[in-house]
Amino acid sequence: MKSVVSQDPSVVKGLVDSLEEARKMSSGQKKRAFTCKKSTFTVHGTQNVTVDSWKFMDWDYRRPDLPTYARGLFTTRLKSGIPQIAVRGYDKFFNVEEVNDTRWRNIETNTQGPYELSVKENGCIIFIAGLEDDKLLVCSKHSTGLRPDVQVSHAMAGEQWVERHVTAVNKSTKDLARTLRENNLTAVGELCDDSFEEHVLAYDEAAAGIYLHGLNHNVPQFSTLPSEEVHKFADEWGFKKAKFVTYNKLDDVKQFLEECAETGTWDGRETEGFVVRCKVGKGDWFFKYKFEEPYLMYRQWRECTKAVIGGKLPKIRKHEKITEEYLQFARREFIKNPKLSKEYNLNHGIISLRENFLKERGLKGSEIIAMEAKETGKGVETVNNVVIAPIASLGCGKTTVALALVHLFGWGHIQNDSIPKQKNKPKKFAFEITQEMAVKPVVIADRNSHQRRERKQLFEDIYPVIPNTQFVALHYVHEPKHELLSAIKEVTRQRVLERGDNHQTIRAATKNREETIGIMDGFLSRFEGIDTTRDPDENFDLVVDLDVCASSRTNLETVVLALHRAFPRLVTRVPSAEELDAAISASMNEYKVEIDLSAGYSSQNKKEKPPKGPKADQGAALSPVLLARKIEFFQIALNPQDILSPLHDLFTPETAPEVSRLYHQLVKQHRVQSAFHVTLIHRAAREDRSDVWDHYTKHYIDNLTFNPLPNPIQNPPTLGNAQVRLERLVWDDRVMAFVVRILSKDESSEEEAVLPCANVIPHITIGTASADIKPKESNDLLARWLKQGSGGDTGIYEAEVKGVKLVEGKVGLTMMRGKY
Repeated sequence: MKSVVSQDPSVVKGLVDSLEEARKMSSGQKKRAFTCKKSTFTVHGTQNVTVDSWKFMDWDYRRPDLPTYARGLFTTRLKSGIPQIAVRGYDKFFNVEEVNDTRWRNIETNTQGPYELSVKENGCIIFIAGLEDDKLLVCSKHSTGLRPDVQVSHAMAGEQWVERHVTAVNKSTKDLARTLRENNLTAVGELCDDSFEEHVLAYDEAAAGIYLHGLNHNVPQFSTLPSEEVHKFADEWGFKKAKFVTYNKLDDVKQFLEECAETGTWDGRETEGFVVRCKVGKGDWFFKYKFEEPYLMYRQWRECTKAVIGGKLPKIRKHEKITEEYLQFARREFIKNPKLSKEYNLNHGIISLRENFLKERGLKGSEIIAMEAKETGKGVETVNNVVIAPIASLGCGKTTVALALVHLFGWGHIQNDSIPKQKNKPKKFAFEITQEMAVKPVVIADRNSHQRRERKQLFEDIYPVIPNTQFVALHYVHEPKHELLSAIKEVTRQRVLERGDNHQTIRAATKNREETIGIMDGFLSRFEGIDTTRDPDENFDLVVDLDVCASSRTNLETVVLALHRAFPRLVTRVPSAEELDAAISASMNEYKVEIDLSAGYSSQNKKEKPPKGPKADQGAALSPVLLARKIEFFQIALNPQDILSPLHDLFTPETAPEVSRLYHQLVKQHRVQSAFHVTLIHRAAREDRSDVWDHYTKHYIDNLTFNPLPNPIQNPPTLGNAQVRLERLVWDDRVMAFVVRILSKDESSEEEAVLPCANVIPHITIGTASADIKPKESNDLLARWLKQGSGGDTGIYEAEVKGVKLVEGKVGLTMMRGKY
């Protein structure tokens, strides 16, 4: 092994300090540039040894100003208090043509050989390192050790496999920990074990284990040993080895990869692709080359099978004929053996079902792909009838990017804001797009389309006219809103206010600042991000995720690269950096508004009308007693961030899929409620719990009697302060809720009783799986949970909120809808 590369404590301290500063910026203490999350773990098998995991959002790794680009970084402190890097993963690396650095021409210009191509194993990444006292640390990308929500975490499964590997060569984990620590190394491997967790490609019992593919120095600057050294280490310690080949010339690398991509196989085995290791200057640098097929077809089969098991309509986007045949085969197998479907949902039996189907057909996946291309002609790439639709809010830069694309390629551009307000304006917008498609191969549908109904309208009005239209979404990512919204508001407000009146509908220089911000906040509150698992977004052929806070130049490059990959005969080459710069400059400097169409746009996006009659102070003329009859329910209203933060902390990338399924469904389909409360009593329970209902209505009447309000319908009074404690999260496949304890005393009474609640279990509903499931079903769930508990065959899951989580709230009420 080569000479040891040691850690410099002062350099490591500087890195940790910069990460702490980035974390504080992310939590809102300072102006946020990117998101940095810190998680602290107690090392498994110790009492007080902790490590800190540092994590950035995936899109942040494209930025030029991160403190580190390591994906998988754990720091700790020695007994002496000196900070140290405990685990160091690879620097984030990208697919060919995914970013500017991985364009072939830039790879050719900037990199030096030799080029080591290691096969990309299909499992979960595992890091192995040594701590003080010869303690071995095994962790996944961002966590380590025990977790309360799963029986065996990825880190624990990895630890078990490490024990098996080193024992097989008559060594111990202490020996391994000491060796790694003495050499200041992190061993990086891929855990491939279908008995623990199946992915897409198969690993039988003989092939299962940890495939070692990296030995990284635990230093801030990325430094890793060559694959030959990694193989020697794997042999010495009993690990499996990720195969690799070496080429000195990049042309040989490209030829090898293109030949493998034709079948999606190498060395007689299907694979996901290759990781290519080389040098940029004196430093180590990686990029990857992923195969689309048959990997993507297998992934679709898996998702469609789970939909069939769940009684849902499978979403078949490609490979329609063979996928239908496969699903018919799967249905027959599930009828023969009903246990298979349950195991499949637990990620077991996925590969054997697929392999049995292929065996029955007498074909390999690569052969199916080749036959499809020959039969359908789908190898012929798209050259026209493409509609590009931004999914954005105000100030994202969608028009700047659109005009730059027009400047580069001469495509069509229909701007919704240029169409005057009129009856059936959305249909007029779609009509103009179809007219332009007659003369342009690509048309940009320049509208925010920030709500699903707008996307649905676009599909419904264009598909009947031009059925073979392909839709591309330029998705300006806004979720998770609790993490991104603060920075998005800051950046977009600055852009819109600096733009002034150079916009058809938002005249920021003419309108006052508050009204402009009100309009923008309205768009943000209504924004519904792309979800390709549901209608209508499943109709998009391509979704390009963009960073709202990034420059339009950066987003333009991301769009062009994505379009070139998806439609190489339409975007035949990627413009140079100079051409992209010129396109952005032209779009920003040449765009001038000629027509003012802002009349009628206000913070409510409606014409403001003067108040008329009693509606100006609705409800003011009614007595408190009459108003009390219109109350729908009493509640403790809570700050959404106080609920969302502990909710998201309960789920991590290592949470078992069956445990986190509803959580991810709620997040992806925007079913997490935007406001949270504890229901104290609903009017439906006023007869059964008249004591509670009368208690609060009397308090309400007294409050309004002595403190009249000008508009008690739209702005009902606050009846006091409250405090609740979040205790545990409970959910099944339909509804999710926090169980809470109400701690505050009733300020309206001299008695020492807590606030009365009609519900047997006070709770906060987080969300429901679909619109036809009402939030009140939380009561049924918690009643079953109280009686049956969780786990086993109950179909109920629960997770304890660690520590004491107290949330402040306001006691109030919600009025019934209708006229008064």
